[in-house]
Amino acid sequence: MSREVLMLADALAREKNVDREIVFEALELALASATKKRYDEGVDIRVSIDRESGEYESFRRWLVVPDEAGLQEPDKEILHFEAQEQIPEMEVGDFIEEQIESLAFGRIGAQAAKQVILQRIRDAEREQILNDYLERGEKVMTGTVKRADKNGLIVESGRVEALLRRDQMIPKENLRSGDRVRAYILKVDREARGPQIELSRTCPEFLIKLFENEVPEMEQGLLEIKGAARDPGIRAKIAVVTYDKRIDPIGTCVGVRGTRVTAVRNEVAGEAVDIVLWSEDPAQFVIGALAPAQVSSIVVDEERHAMDVVVDEENLAIAIGRSGQNVRLASELTAWQINIMTPEESAEKTEKEAVVTRQLFIDKLDVDLEVAEILIAEGFNTLEEVAYVPLTEMLEIEAFDEDTINELRTRARDSLLTMEIAKEERLGEVSQDLLSLDGVTPELIAKLALSNVHTRDDLAELAVDELVEATQIDEETAKTLIMKAREHWFTS
Repeated sequence: MSREVLMLADALAREKNVDREIVFEALELALASATKKRYDEGVDIRVSIDRESGEYESFRRWLVVPDEAGLQEPDKEILHFEAQEQIPEMEVGDFIEEQIESLAFGRIGAQAAKQVILQRIRDAEREQILNDYLERGEKVMTGTVKRADKNGLIVESGRVEALLRRDQMIPKENLRSGDRVRAYILKVDREARGPQIELSRTCPEFLIKLFENEVPEMEQGLLEIKGAARDPGIRAKIAVVTYDKRIDPIGTCVGVRGTRVTAVRNEVAGEAVDIVLWSEDPAQFVIGALAPAQVSSIVVDEERHAMDVVVDEENLAIAIGRSGQNVRLASELTAWQINIMTPEESAEKTEKEAVVTRQLFIDKLDVDLEVAEILIAEGFNTLEEVAYVPLTEMLEIEAFDEDTINELRTRARDSLLTMEIAKEERLGEVSQDLLSLDGVTPELIAKLALSNVHTRDDLAELAVDELVEATQIDEETAKTLIMKAREHWFTS
């Protein structure tokens, strides 16, 4: 019998071109599965085959679980204290085993055993093929459309199959069986029953890789694409930077007579590609990203990670783009919220902010309108700036003497301290259900508390515009937070 086991393992290993160990593991699983059928309950069986002699032993085993957890599966588990009564050194997670009579190999349902073994071998073959492919380190797969199913297209490259889902195809692109196709390897799901590689032709990374294939300077490290944003099949923006001042990064990506960018466009269904210069200066980067629109001025709000970009009437439509496409892609590329406005809108917003700041200074610094106006004219917008801007800078304000400046700084610091104490008191009134709500940050909690929003229900009852006004977050985020706050209304 042991000789029969060895012969079967050797034959299957040669036939399927897999490691002999894989066959032994599959055979142990088949024997264990057949042995379980002796028992009515769902027991745990382990079979161990000696790789040299072919002899095998069978064991029934119980998992050692914490005493406080109790037994969830009594036929497979044993409490820790009971296990230690049998073997003192037993720990949680160990197994207690009891040797049982092994099933004769000849009595196993031959077909069932063969199916288990062949399935394990097929899994091992598939894993090996996948590993061999992934070891190449390729990020873009080139293959042939094999067939279509309900999830998308099955793409075959050699012996590897991958799935190109419909939402990862370029809109209006008509791919059929037999077509050659290139796509980015989006993810690898080793647990998937079907193709384990998922592809994408719409992700920004695909566009970046296409340029890297066309522009040898990137492989040489002279040029780099720092980011990309796409409206697949219609328009895209990429940000490039050069590490060699002799190289024109935009011209290099375009190529002689546009050959390089044309090759990329042909691969992505004619998608127009704007190539912009990347800059460490966020404002300069945004200005470049909004091309071809000309920017008149720009105001950066670090706290909100947003920029107000002012363009004249002639450039307004260009800056925004069709259906907001240009500003949306620029925002995605730079990772900054971009607000496009006309000079008139900018002036109106500036005046509104000045009114708020003016009143803040009058109330919190206990000064008259003239002093507040001077502070605003000198570029002060917050109490923190008045309190902590270097003294040397404030002494440059001609309208104030040193005593006045010191008094203003003292009042600003006292006011900030008073506000912080009041803030702490308000935060103490905030309920735990609001504090633990997903997406609610400490900064957001502080703003909500200022508006007397102290509980999850308080937040749930707000309208979107009320939440936006209270916290200065965008509408989409406000909608999401309110819906999360309301979830318990429908589940309780």
